[in-house]
Amino acid sequence: MPEFVPSLETPRKKRRSRGGGAARRAERSAVKLEFEKFITRRIPNFEILDAEAVELIEYNAETVLEEIGVDFVDCPDAIELWRKAGAEIDGNRVRIPRGLARKLCATAPSRFTQHARNPQRNVEIGGKSLVLAPVYGPPFVRDQDGGRRYGTMDDFNKFVKLGYMSKYLHHSGGTVCEPTDVAVNKRHLDMLYAHMSLSDNPFMGSVTAPERAQDSVDMAKILFGSDFVDNHAVMTSLININSPLTFDPIMVGALDVYARANQACIISPFIVGGAMAPVSVAGTLTQLLAEVLAGIAYSQLVRKGAPVIFGAFVTSIDMNSGAPTFGTPEASKILYGAGQLARRLNLPFRSGGGLCGAKLPDAQAAYETANTLNAALLGGVNFMLHACGWLEGGLVSSFEKFVMDADQLGALHSIAKGVDVSENGQALDAIREVQPGGHYLGCQHTQDNFKDAFWRSDVLDYKPFEQWSEEGARDTATLAGIKVKKMLGDYQKPAMDPGIDEALRAYIQTRKAAEPDSFT
Repeated sequence: MPEFVPSLETPRKKRRSRGGGAARRAERSAVKLEFEKFITRRIPNFEILDAEAVELIEYNAETVLEEIGVDFVDCPDAIELWRKAGAEIDGNRVRIPRGLARKLCATAPSRFTQHARNPQRNVEIGGKSLVLAPVYGPPFVRDQDGGRRYGTMDDFNKFVKLGYMSKYLHHSGGTVCEPTDVAVNKRHLDMLYAHMSLSDNPFMGSVTAPERAQDSVDMAKILFGSDFVDNHAVMTSLININSPLTFDPIMVGALDVYARANQACIISPFIVGGAMAPVSVAGTLTQLLAEVLAGIAYSQLVRKGAPVIFGAFVTSIDMNSGAPTFGTPEASKILYGAGQLARRLNLPFRSGGGLCGAKLPDAQAAYETANTLNAALLGGVNFMLHACGWLEGGLVSSFEKFVMDADQLGALHSIAKGVDVSENGQALDAIREVQPGGHYLGCQHTQDNFKDAFWRSDVLDYKPFEQWSEEGARDTATLAGIKVKKMLGDYQKPAMDPGIDEALRAYIQTRKAAEPDSFT
């Protein structure tokens, strides 16, 4: 009965199959730290304004600067710089002659590199690039276990770790949540150290006081070396304008520190349309451009050539409740228009994010977030703050939404690549091989490309109903909560030179000992 005698080949084939399966399972379960470089767009920008509209808004913005002016409140040094530059001064009011602000802005670079301590994670800001950074500023955090609560330093550290472990994030950000268990005048030191030690992505500096901005520069010099910081941008920091048309001494003071140190600043109005700017899109764009022109021009008065980003953070308002709204058509129109204005100035552009007004990571959050993410991609944004984790109008950093958003940023990467029309992308050999009535599952082109042909979520559920039901009928927030725990469990701290780490800790200890704690 020879047909029942196992051949010599049979056991070897089975052993290879078992070994290959085990190897594949081991590969899938192994901790792999993957990261995508910043996005380089291969798709066109969407431009909503025609040439006449752009020129009209530009003209009106300079009219605002010349006739109405902007206030630099309690900023005597800034007022004096403006006086010397040729502006008309009336107390805190600075009226800028037509053409002066635009001329000053021309010395700012159109593109710059922000260096990370891991050079592979350097980012280019400007041109066709898109750099993604997480949520910034919320005092509250939320997760499925603890609900909504004030943020702590432990929460902050976890967000930094999640950012580091997120494949599609390029930047560690800044105040990913407010650690309210650390003194107000000292928490910036701990936050900076977390970004520097728990991640090797680029990060943002502190802007809540000029002396805290200086701490940021001093700590960066310990991390990178003084000479390197003097000649390279290693921080990007957020300078908000108090719309309408007002610059306060805290923001101006921080801008002074960073500009003098050759570090990048996002000059960004914070506008709720209907409350802090006109209800109309064109009117808001006019005010926004006037404010940005004044802020960027001032940075160039402090230091010609200092890197800056044209910022635009604009929401509308619910006229019934007075609450800000997100993901609305009007906000997208303003984003598109602001992008055009920034490109006319040949400056990098910041806007967008995963913005929403939802209280939970639910359908409202998903709709509004998708609207703002897609608008930012199409509108030519170069630096996207709040790309993941934002909830409740910016009051809450959500762990589950952080992971949900960070996963969906992969879709932006995919869309930005455009359409592959190479020989492989054309797939004519596949069409010839399959012929009419066939299928492509087994053809050579599919075998060669199936691993990376389609972007696939690492969070969303694609299983059949029966399997999904058997596994507990878990919704997206539940799946994201599981992912949060896995990512934090898999986290591996990037290596740091022990001498640099010791010097950073010593600096923090000295600065904390220099003044008493303040929680106001």
